[in-house]
Amino acid sequence: MASTVTTSKDSSAASRPGYGRLLRTRGAWTFLLPGFAARQPFAMLTLSIVLLVQHTTGSYGAAGAVAAVTGVSMALFAPYSGRLADRHGQRAVLVPGVLVHTAAGGTLTALALADAPLWALFAAAVPTGASVPQIGPMVRARWGVRLKDSPLLTTAAAFESVTDEFTFVVGPLLATALCTAVDPAAGLLTEAGLTLVGGLLFAAQKGTQPEAGRTGHARAEHASALRVPGVRVLIVTFLGIGSVFGGMQVSLAAFTESIGEPGLNGVLYGVFAAGNMLSGIACGAIAWKTAPQRRLVLGYTALALTASALWTAHSALLLAGLGLLVGMCIAPALITGYTLVEDLVPAGARTEAFTWLTGAVALGQAAAVTAAGQLEDRLWGGAGFLVPMAGTVLALVTLLALRSRLSAGPRGRTAARGVGHRESVAVD
Repeated sequence: MASTVTTSKDSSAASRPGYGRLLRTRGAWTFLLPGFAARQPFAMLTLSIVLLVQHTTGSYGAAGAVAAVTGVSMALFAPYSGRLADRHGQRAVLVPGVLVHTAAGGTLTALALADAPLWALFAAAVPTGASVPQIGPMVRARWGVRLKDSPLLTTAAAFESVTDEFTFVVGPLLATALCTAVDPAAGLLTEAGLTLVGGLLFAAQKGTQPEAGRTGHARAEHASALRVPGVRVLIVTFLGIGSVFGGMQVSLAAFTESIGEPGLNGVLYGVFAAGNMLSGIACGAIAWKTAPQRRLVLGYTALALTASALWTAHSALLLAGLGLLVGMCIAPALITGYTLVEDLVPAGARTEAFTWLTGAVALGQAAAVTAAGQLEDRLWGGAGFLVPMAGTVLALVTLLALRSRLSAGPRGRTAARGVGHRESVAVD
């Protein structure tokens, strides 16, 4: 009996989730490093467009509208990109995608510098957004293949959130530095070039990509992730998170310009992203005993409260402090949402599910960029901060009303996972 207990304890300690054990997963580094390089441009795209178009037109409203078209286009096409990746393989989607994105980004830059009419910028923004490579969802899908039902899945979700936020620390700083110190077009051109190189390197890692569902049996089991009620609830919550990203990007740029310190834009956004990254690290290091549904509600409530205070800031220092708090509240909501996907959605549709959530963030960001740009042009510098407040509060109300759909019951889970998967188990 003593021997059995000891063995059980040793096994428990060995299987305890943690970043060290996660990074020792066989084959992980082969897709992590190129995946990081390939997702870096995504953090530069919106801000690079805003800074370039605002420079050439003199209007934050016009800049926000062009960036919004890009975001809406990405949000609409991303789920189909994810579905194609599930069915035909990631490489088959990535290679043509990065080529189109590079060409479209270059075209948008040339049109902006040539003072082309706004409709022409909108036309170029559509393929630019539609072809954004969905690297984050693809990396998460590869983790799902490697870890399957391992307790490290939550740690992997946290790790990916930290990686995303690290790119959002570096990306805005790089975009701001390039656009202000080199040339207004340098940010968008660099984004296009990095997408090409990083995307092709990631696509070359064929050994770790999920197996494409090309057989008749796989096709029969495949169903859209959007049919899962919990995914639809998560989409609404991620729309609210996108409103924070979009509102912050435009409003910080306008606020720093209004106080005569445009160079602080990247710093303040970096502080916001750093808060997100730090809380993401903490989330992955904690062995949670609270159900993820409850964690999402609590975390989102904190996000709505902190985002509602942004518009009251009248100094860069106060804005940095509030931005740090808002960032710290975003990561728990993102991580928990992605973790719930693993529980609610069958493996054959997870890339699509992740792209729905990523697309929701982009769509919320696009709407927020447009609304914040209009408020900045018409009201005071920093009025755009009202947008994150409205977006998160509305999403929180929806989450509270429909939170029961985030729990997969025995029957729902069996239907979601398809034939041959394990029976439902308790969340905690």
